[in-house]
Amino acid sequence: MHCIFKNLNKTVYGGSIMSKVILQVKLKHGDTARAEAEHWMISAYQRPRTVAVELQSQISRRRKLVMEKIPQTKDYAHYNHTDSFRFARWTSRESYVFMYARPWEKVVNFYSNVVNGQTTLHQLFGAKTRDILDNTVIEPSDESETVITPSQKRAGRWARMNFKIILSYHGGSFDGWQKQPGLNTVQEVIEKSLGKFVDERKAGLLKDKGLPLEGNAVVAGRTDKGVTGFQQVCSFYTWREDVRPQNIEDAINSISPGKLRVLSVTQVPRTFHPNFSAKWRRYLYIFPLNAGEADEEDTTITNDGKTSDQKNNSDDIIVEGNLESADDDDKDDAERIKKPTRFKVSKVNKLLQQLEGKLLSYKMFARDTKPERNTGPPTECFIFHARATQVTLTTDTKKGDYSEAMCIELVANRFLRKMVRVLVATSIREAAAGADDDALIKLMDATCRRATAPPAPPDGLCLVDVGYNDFDSQTCLIF
Repeated sequence: MHCIFKNLNKTVYGGSIMSKVILQVKLKHGDTARAEAEHWMISAYQRPRTVAVELQSQISRRRKLVMEKIPQTKDYAHYNHTDSFRFARWTSRESYVFMYARPWEKVVNFYSNVVNGQTTLHQLFGAKTRDILDNTVIEPSDESETVITPSQKRAGRWARMNFKIILSYHGGSFDGWQKQPGLNTVQEVIEKSLGKFVDERKAGLLKDKGLPLEGNAVVAGRTDKGVTGFQQVCSFYTWREDVRPQNIEDAINSISPGKLRVLSVTQVPRTFHPNFSAKWRRYLYIFPLNAGEADEEDTTITNDGKTSDQKNNSDDIIVEGNLESADDDDKDDAERIKKPTRFKVSKVNKLLQQLEGKLLSYKMFARDTKPERNTGPPTECFIFHARATQVTLTTDTKKGDYSEAMCIELVANRFLRKMVRVLVATSIREAAAGADDDALIKLMDATCRRATAPPAPPDGLCLVDVGYNDFDSQTCLIF
């Protein structure tokens, strides 16, 4: 009957075509199918024209549904940069391969040791930073939020108790912060442990709705899957007056030992909000270096896949030909350009320093943002501190396992979705290409986000802490 649907419009308007179709049905399916086809087509011929149009539209809709189920492959073209380093830049695929082909398990193990209290960030930086990070809270000036004066104590609905929880969790052990069905998230673990502290009124509402007995945890900033939190801040409130900070700490610590640990729980005023009250956030990204990358030799790769080792004692990349005179349409010149596979940490530091003390729109460095956050003030961020340095990563002190890594510290009033990971990947790409020191600022005027590199792996990222007082540059990790 497929041939009947295929020639439906022709059948309604031509008897000769109808005979041909019926003959085809007879040859393929026999006399029985021929009789059924003849009966159906004659009745269709006698119906109004609108019936045929309706049947044809149904066929089109079914065909469209089938085509939607077929996976469509997208061809992402390389962004057309206009500066003299355009042929030396990695494509999105090359940048992705460069970032992921690294010993990330060493960084994951290091973060696990920090969460468990076996090491600290101060031991990672040594003399390069002050002794400000350990297993305790690093904000001694935050005492104003932990004191509740008698004038703040009210009755009724205003008498609720608000608790500030500072915790540390290993990103590789969870599927991110935000609660999602069927996933092991930090929010789900915490809210389950807070269920025993919910007041009677809320417990009754949850029971009437058939929901589990869980508390409500509000966080300073959600982290993606694989991202570690050292001093993440969240809050929880209840109208029960018998709840003590130590009770909350013990309940959370007992649910996921070795993966999640509470650093402190304090009672704060009702007006405190982990996200809206925050004035700055500090992120740290540890980028592991492969063996030999700390040397001065620079390995370059050509478009045909062949590699060559060349000495490079400056921040400029080594290429064949003159990039200034290269033409976009001249493939011969493009093939002679050798793309670098190494970069200098000092160059990354220079690129990031250009962002300090400026209010800029980082929409080109954001991913997965809502349409209303693609333009205007919602994309503007003020970066207080942006630096990079090379460190020695200790993964196993007993076995003497050490490796070199690059650390990037970013402190800003806020960050967009995946902004830190895109900044890290793009700064490494621009450093390898030998771009100008203000290359990151120039990319903010690009026409689409393909101008920046794909996000770096989440394994190297961690939220160090959140500040509720004015930022003090003396508390920086990297100077």
